[in-house]
Amino acid sequence: MAVCHSLWAYRGQHYLTSQETSTGNDKQALRKVEAFLGHRFSDQSLVFLALTHSSATDNIDSYERLEFLGDRILGLVLADEYYHRCPNDNEGQLSLRLHALAKQSSLVDIARGLKLAPLIKTQAGMDVDANESVLADVVESLIAALYLDGGLESAKAFILAHWDFQTGPIGVREKDAKSRLQEDALARGLDLPVYKLIEKTGPDHAPHMVYEVHVTGMPPVSASAGSRKLAEQQAADMMLRQLRAKDICSNKD
Repeated sequence: MAVCHSLWAYRGQHYLTSQETSTGNDKQALRKVEAFLGHRFSDQSLVFLALTHSSATDNIDSYERLEFLGDRILGLVLADEYYHRCPNDNEGQLSLRLHALAKQSSLVDIARGLKLAPLIKTQAGMDVDANESVLADVVESLIAALYLDGGLESAKAFILAHWDFQTGPIGVREKDAKSRLQEDALARGLDLPVYKLIEKTGPDHAPHMVYEVHVTGMPPVSASAGSRKLAEQQAADMMLRQLRAKDICSNKD
């Protein structure tokens, strides 16, 4: 059984490994989570599940299924909000707004603002605060927990309270590197960029991934990170820099 660490420890044990009943400290920690979520849970097990990484348990009881659901709920709420807040935006502009709030870095900012890292159960030794993929996933798993316990309105209330819905003009700065590379390639009359996994090492709870991006007429560029999303974004950013450097050289000639 993996050794775990969290605010729900009891006499050196963890709620996942102990058969004893919850203590006052457990309840105090639960109330803290409920306070920043703005919801009193009828099914308290949903909170614990939403905060449990797969490395902390020998069975399937982790946040992964909740994260899957929470991702879709977040997308629905963001899409609905921007659809009504920005009636003059076309679908492309609405997509850019949604992506800016649903991307990993935005979720990580929220997780750190709520100080979620110490509450997440993982295998001992994992630096949760440095693992942006886990932080982002837990935000989405908590959204799902809210939805399952209190319905869509509870999840929506949390999102509206912590996400910054900017309704000003959408700028290039709000587009991620993959979106900008795709637009750049299309503008040049090239095929869409293609991403390929080159290598994956390390344990499931702390993977190291290398992804490569191919663009017509350019040598492939690779980047490594702890998640597919981040590695692809970094590779896309590097490819954009190479394309622009090529343009500068061509203009000099």
